[in-house]
Order: sequence, then C-alpha cells, then structure tokens
Amino acid sequence: MGVISPIETLFLKSQHRLLQPRDYSYPVVSHKTQRVANFPHCSFSFLSLGSSSVDFPLRSDLILQNGRLSFPWRRYVSESESAEVYNEKVSIMEVLKKANSFIPHVILSSTILALLYPPSFTWFKPRYFVPGLGFMMFAVGINSNERDFLEALKRPDAIFAGYIGQYLIKPLLGYMFGLIAVSLFKLPTPIGAGIMLVSCVSGAQLSNYTTFLTDPSLAPLSIVMTSISTATAALVTPMLSLLLIGKKLPVDVVGMVSSILQVVVTPIAAGLLLNRLFPRLSNAIKPFLPALTLIDMACCIGAPLALNIDSILSPFGATILLLVITFHLLAFVAGYFLTGLFFSKAPDVKALQRTLSYETGMQSSLLALALATKFFQDPLVGVPPAISTVVMSLMGVSLVTIWKNRKE
Repeated sequence: MGVISPIETLFLKSQHRLLQPRDYSYPVVSHKTQRVANFPHCSFSFLSLGSSSVDFPLRSDLILQNGRLSFPWRRYVSESESAEVYNEKVSIMEVLKKANSFIPHVILSSTILALLYPPSFTWFKPRYFVPGLGFMMFAVGINSNERDFLEALKRPDAIFAGYIGQYLIKPLLGYMFGLIAVSLFKLPTPIGAGIMLVSCVSGAQLSNYTTFLTDPSLAPLSIVMTSISTATAALVTPMLSLLLIGKKLPVDVVGMVSSILQVVVTPIAAGLLLNRLFPRLSNAIKPFLPALTLIDMACCIGAPLALNIDSILSPFGATILLLVITFHLLAFVAGYFLTGLFFSKAPDVKALQRTLSYETGMQSSLLALALATKFFQDPLVGVPPAISTVVMSLMGVSLVTIWKNRKE
C-alpha cells in the first residue's frame, strides 16, 4: 500500500484536495494545530488544519530517536485508491495518444462545417497555413527516430519505387489533368496550374497513418518514404513546378526552396533533435501532440474550403472536383498495380501494394496550397489544392476501411 508522509498531507491540503471521511475500524487521532508533530496514541475523530477539518486514520509506531521515544504518524492509502488515481491519469493519456483515431471524423466534419458555415474557418487566414503545416511536420519529426529509418532503409528498392510514384507517376498525371482542365474543359489557366502544383509536392503525412491502420509492420517504411520525398521537396518541387507550370505562369524557384526549407525541413529536423537531445522533454510533449495536431488539421482542411467557397461553388467547381477526384483515383490505382507488377515475388507484396498506393495517391496538398498562396498572384491557383486536401484524405480513409475489412 502507498504511504503519504505528514508533509505530503499538508501539501494535499494546500492544493485543496481534501480527503473524504471514511468509516475505519481502528482508532483515529486528532490534534488541533497548524504545526504537525509526533502524536501519541489517542482517540479523537478529526484533525483540524486551519479552518477546515480532515478525517483520516493515523497510525503510530513507537520508535527510539536520539535517545528519546517518539510516535511518528503516517496515513495509509489503500492500494485500490492508488490504482484508481493512477488508472485515471493513464486513461487521460491514452485518450490523448489515440486522438489520431478521430482523423476520419475530423476530416468529414471540417469539410461539412466549412461548406455549410464558412465563417467557422475563415478566421484561419492563409498566413497561418505555413505555421500550421510546420507544426504537423514537427510532430512527424518528434515521433520519429533513427531506428525507424535504419530498419526501413533495408528495403531500398521499395523506397525507390515510392519515390518514383511521388515524383514521376504523379507529376505526369498532374500535367495530363492540368492540360485537360484548360484545353478540354476550358477552365482558367490558373486552375490547370493548381492541379499541376498539387502533383509536384511531397507525400502526405496522413499516408503514414493510413499505412499504420492497414499494415502496421510497414508504417516505418511509409514514414521513410514520406520523409525522403519531403526532405527533397525543397529542390524537386520547385524544379517540377518550373518544368510543368513555368510555361503557363511565372515560378519563383528560389523562393519556393526557401519556403519549403522553413515549412518542412526545419520543423522535422527540430523534432528529431528534440527527441534525440532532450528525451524527457520530448516524452512529456508527445502525448499532447495528436490532439493538437487534430485541431491543427481541422483548421488546415476547413479553412481552404471556407476561404475559396465562392470558387468551389461556382459553375466550374464541380468540374474541378471531378478532375481532382479522377487524378487521385488514378494515382492510387497506379501505385497499387505497378507495385504488384515489380514486386510480385515479395513475401508481403499485398501489404507493399497498399503502402505504395497510399504514398502515390496522397500528397501534401496543404504544402501546395501554401505555395499557391505565397507565390501565385491569382487566387484560383489555390482552388485545386484546397479541394485536393479533402478529396485525398477521404479517399485514403475509405481505402483503409475497404482493405481492413478484406483482411479480416
């Protein structure tokens, strides 16, 4: 059973956490004073501290101290009481740690709320997108360590396949749908540029979570794929943007590199260093990150829709939605079947197909939106990334449900 000393009892009193009266079978001791000392055996029912009374059992054990007898007292707390308090603290931490399980609900509710009542998210201005995305990257960094990377690096062929899916297959699809939007559907050029920009950014951190839900053993591999595509986005994304969009709209390559370094690379590095150099502080922060990231994600998903509500609900909004859905659908399918073609002899080929499908079909549309807001004057460039943020999230979560049910 746990033991609380007199000083600890006074501390509990000072924090207004008074102990409740209980019916005990053995005598209790009382002494009306503000100074706690050694108590002889006696049988009163209350110990008064200041103006309040606390009822608890005292137990005296006669000991010899400095040649004199003394009766130091202690309050004994039952093991069930200690376990109850401990379990309550643990349950709160578990809820915070498992906040990520509410991601599908947050995505759907944020989308509906933004469409039905835009003012609920319009306060989250475009200037907040960069810090919001940076916080997500920091959470990725602080929850990673070198062991995850070393284990996943044992499969360089799979990592390379994921990289090809992110920065070759997806940009080709984006370029094709950007041209279709402008030439076939006669949409404004900035809309086509926005679709291309979505295809040029790195993988989405949400793909790590969907992989974990479907195939937990491959989650570290997904993290490495996303991390490598994210780390190299500082160079690859501006170059792809210049190649695909440069002929349509001016692209500030140097500015994009600087911005991605600040938004992506620096927060991830900060999280890794904090986890490495200050593990106690890192462990204290980690339980609260899922809940905070969930709030951040809700704002980053709802705000783009709310701020671009007029364009989304315009006559060509449905066309953009159709193009973005088809773009992501083909990316998911390409990642799945191409992986099955090239890794047909792998023992975990089905799990690998699902992982690379997530990696190819999901990308950091928030990064694309942040770049569109900062480096393109026409606000229409940001409409496809805003729609993509919701579409790719809902499609990824839907695939989790389908594949988990098939496995079971």
